[in-house]
Amino acid sequence: MRFKASWIIIISASVLLSLLGNSCKKQSSLSAGGTLKFSVDTLKFDTVFTAAGSFTTGLLIYNRESQPVVVSSVRLQGGNSSYFHLNVDGFPGNNITNLKIAAHDSIYVFATVNINPNDTLTPFLVTDQLIATLNGKQFSIPFTAYGQNAHYIISDSITTDTKWKTDRPYVVIHACVIGNAVLTIPPGCRVYMHQDARFFVYGGLVVGGGKQGQDSVVFQGDRLDRAYFGYIGYPGEWGGFYFIGGGNNNGGQGLFVNAIIKNCGGASPYYNYGIRPAAIEVDNGAKVWMYYTTIKNSIGYGILGLQGNVVGTNCLVHTCGAQALGIIQGGNDTFTNCTFANYGTAAVSHINNPTVAILNYLPNGDGTYESGNLNALLTNCIVYGSLDSELYCDSLGGATANLNLDHCLFGTGYKIENFVKTTNCIIGQAPAFTDPLFVNTAIGNFALAASSPAIGKGIQLPLVTDDLAGYPRNGRNDIGCYQQH
Repeated sequence: MRFKASWIIIISASVLLSLLGNSCKKQSSLSAGGTLKFSVDTLKFDTVFTAAGSFTTGLLIYNRESQPVVVSSVRLQGGNSSYFHLNVDGFPGNNITNLKIAAHDSIYVFATVNINPNDTLTPFLVTDQLIATLNGKQFSIPFTAYGQNAHYIISDSITTDTKWKTDRPYVVIHACVIGNAVLTIPPGCRVYMHQDARFFVYGGLVVGGGKQGQDSVVFQGDRLDRAYFGYIGYPGEWGGFYFIGGGNNNGGQGLFVNAIIKNCGGASPYYNYGIRPAAIEVDNGAKVWMYYTTIKNSIGYGILGLQGNVVGTNCLVHTCGAQALGIIQGGNDTFTNCTFANYGTAAVSHINNPTVAILNYLPNGDGTYESGNLNALLTNCIVYGSLDSELYCDSLGGATANLNLDHCLFGTGYKIENFVKTTNCIIGQAPAFTDPLFVNTAIGNFALAASSPAIGKGIQLPLVTDDLAGYPRNGRNDIGCYQQH
């Protein structure tokens, strides 16, 4: 019995040691593949800074795997030059390495941003990316914080009449939707648009005023650090203005006086609307009036009307990837003493699209089209650029088409259709074009040189007494938006 008992004791001890050995055995870390999850998809610092200071928030990095993982690094893309600073699982620094996360566990990441909101060199929207690397694969989320002290419009809907201030800049992020109300943007207001930003106008938008050449309302992208990347004023930095029509001369309405709209035309989706890349799009009965306004450096259209109603006087539209002026599917449009010019740059291609296209139909891309009645008048306007033909006019049956070109200067290689009436125009046809002789197109100076054939060739109009820059016309009306002086 003693013999048997000793064997029982030995066997029991062996089993116990085996169990203890299994419980103390280390679980190996995942050596390939695997995923990391974050507790948020964007880390937002939602405080608008009104004084120098800092703000701290945090997130979790989850390991959903059944094995431990070793995260080779958690870092900020901006490194030590970032506005943000990290503390990862208790370790401070913007690049923490070799962090172990147990199976079905997580680690904390705390982030602090330090901003002086009155430093005008700080971007309006401060951004960076947190990057966690697991087994060679990177997982990242963006960080965003407000920089300069400004009025921030973030996916706002304006439903009561509103007038913006001029004490601080406005920064539009995502969208500014103007409902059954009027938004007034006064002279001197500075408006910066984020890359996905666009105005959507169902109601009314009134922009600017004041004296020409002074206190302009400028719309531009919010990336003020472009010089760091080697370029300033890149096209497509933001969306544009979309005036939504209601048919039968109803819909959104806009008035631009002494405004500058630049570096725009980027695509930005909005519900189910098929928005085209344009600085200004006017659809289906919507109405826009423009005076002393410049549109430049659009990656798409400058002005696009789709059965819209647009009136423009003393306006300059230049350097567009598509038409500077596209009147498509008809509409009622009047332009007086305007200059439309495309020459192309390193950033904006001008190879195939003429500067101005006027049609009473919209091609659907499948051989079919949608038509609309066209009534358009261009008086004292210049249409010119670097192509053999910069004006294209066409009509199809199913709708009327009437286009009057009065005292205009343009170059075209196309046949002038029967629905186009020309009166005292300077028409250049390939290859003998009549160059308007702009001062310097390479730097965007579209004033007329002293020897320009457009000088004194416009019809005098009692309501057009000065030019885009505010110089008086003094009883002599030059063709285009600038009076030679």
